[in-house]
Amino acid sequence: MSSSALSPAAWLRGSRRPTWLTDPKVLRTEVLAGLVVALALIPEAISFSIIAGVDPAIGLFASFTMAVTISVVGGRPAMISAATGAVALVIAPLNREYGFGYLVAAVILAGVIQIALGALGVAKLLRFVPRSVMVGFVNSLAILVFMAQVPEMTDVPWPAYPLLAAGLALLVFFPRVSGVVPAPLVSIVALTVITVAAGIAVPTVGDKGDLPSALPVPGLPDVPFTLETLTTVAPYALAMALVGLMESLMTAKLVDDITDTRSSKTRESVGQGVANIVTGFFGGMGGCAMIGQTMINVRVSGARTRLSTFLAGAFLMVLCIVFGPVVSDIPMAALVGVMVMVSVATFDWHSIAPKTLRRMPAGEIVVMVVTVVCVVATDNLAIGVVVGSVTAMVIFAKRVAHLAEVTAVGDPDGTRVVYRVTGELFFASSNDLVGRFDYSTGADTVVIDLSAAHIWDASSVAALDAIENKYAQRGKTVEITGLNEPSARIHKTLSGELAGNG
Repeated sequence: MSSSALSPAAWLRGSRRPTWLTDPKVLRTEVLAGLVVALALIPEAISFSIIAGVDPAIGLFASFTMAVTISVVGGRPAMISAATGAVALVIAPLNREYGFGYLVAAVILAGVIQIALGALGVAKLLRFVPRSVMVGFVNSLAILVFMAQVPEMTDVPWPAYPLLAAGLALLVFFPRVSGVVPAPLVSIVALTVITVAAGIAVPTVGDKGDLPSALPVPGLPDVPFTLETLTTVAPYALAMALVGLMESLMTAKLVDDITDTRSSKTRESVGQGVANIVTGFFGGMGGCAMIGQTMINVRVSGARTRLSTFLAGAFLMVLCIVFGPVVSDIPMAALVGVMVMVSVATFDWHSIAPKTLRRMPAGEIVVMVVTVVCVVATDNLAIGVVVGSVTAMVIFAKRVAHLAEVTAVGDPDGTRVVYRVTGELFFASSNDLVGRFDYSTGADTVVIDLSAAHIWDASSVAALDAIENKYAQRGKTVEITGLNEPSARIHKTLSGELAGNG
C-alpha cells in the first residue's frame, strides 16, 4: 500500500507518513498542482451547471464535495473527481421535467448504485477493455478537450487571440526555464495581470456566472419519499452510475499507466458512490472522474498523492468565496491555453504514426477508429468504450473462429476414421463445424479426437450432437475422445439436452 493511500488514522499513528509530510519538494508540487486544478475547475463546473440547467453554484459545490470526499475514500491517488459534462447530460432531462429536488435524489441513488456495483466487483470488467479501445479512449478524450475550447475562442474580441498565443508560449517554454512553479499557474497569473493592468476587454471567468459566496449546507432532497419518486429517478440514477463508473475506472487505468503504479478499482468504484452521496446531500449535481483536470494534475503538474486532489476541492471554495472578484477577472484565454496543452499532451501521437499504422493489425486500427468516432459523435466516452469493446470482441471472435481446424486420418482397414479437431470451439467457430465432416465415408466407426480442442459453450455441444445424429442416421458409430476436464463437464451436462441439433 503506497503512502499516498494511507488512511487518516495511519497518518496520525505515524507508522508510514505520506511523502508530502517529509519531502518539501513533494509538498510544493502537490499544493501548486491543487491550485492549478482548482482554477481550471471553475469555468468547467459553471459550464456543466448550465448544461444540467442548474445554478452555477450547484456545479461548483459538486466539484468541491466530490474532490474532497474522493481524496479520502477513492482508490486512485491524484485523480480528480468533480462535476462532469457526461453526468450533466444524463441528469439534465430529469431536472428539466421534474425539478432540482429530483436531480439531487437521483445523485444520491446513483451513489448507492455505484457502491453496490463496486461491492459486486464491476471493476473487474475493466480487464475486458482491449488496449486498442484504451488508445481510442485517450485520443477521443484529447479531441473532446480540444473541441470544448473552440467555442471559447469563437466570436470573441481580437485581443483574446494574442493572449491565447502568449499563454501557449509560456506553457511550452517556461518549463525549460524553471520547474519550481507549474507553467499553467504562471500562464494564468501572467495573463490575468496583463488584462487587468491594461484594461483589455476579453471574456473572463466571471462572464460564465456568479461564484458562490458561502459554503454549501447539507440537507435532504425536496421530494416526496414515495415509490413513485423512486421509479421516476431510478432510470436516471442508473444511467448516471454506469456512465460515472465507466469514465472513472477508465481514467484510473490511464493514471495507473502514466504513473506506473496500481490502484484499487473496487475501492474507486465504492469511493465514487460515497462521493456522490455526500455531494447529493450537500445539494450538488454529482459527478465522476474529470479526465482533463486529472491530466493537468498528474501529467502537467506532476502530482502523485491524495493531497493534490483534496486541495483542488478546498482551493476551489477558497477561490470562489474569498477571492471571487480576483478569480472572476481571469481571462478565459488563459484557461483555454492550459486545456489545449492538456489535449496535445494527452493524445497518443505514436498511435497514428505511419510506422505504427503499418505494423498494427488492421482489426486493432478499426477498433481504435470506431472508439474515437463514437465518442466524438456522441460526446460520450462511455458509449465509445462500449461500442469499441464490442467491436473488438466481434473481430476477435472472427479471428479465433478460423483457428478451429478438422483433419481426417483414415484407418488402413477402412473400418475406422479419425477426425482430429484443433482450436477453440465456441459459437463462432462451431457454426460451420458440422460441414467439416464426410458423412459418406465407408468406415463404420468415426472417432472425433478433441485432445487439441476446447469446448466453451452450448453451441459447440449442439454442433457435436448434430454430427453424431448425422452419422447415426447412416448407421455409423461416433466416439468422442480426448476431452479435457472442463470440456468433458460441459459436454456431459448438455449433450442430448439441446433441441434442434439434428
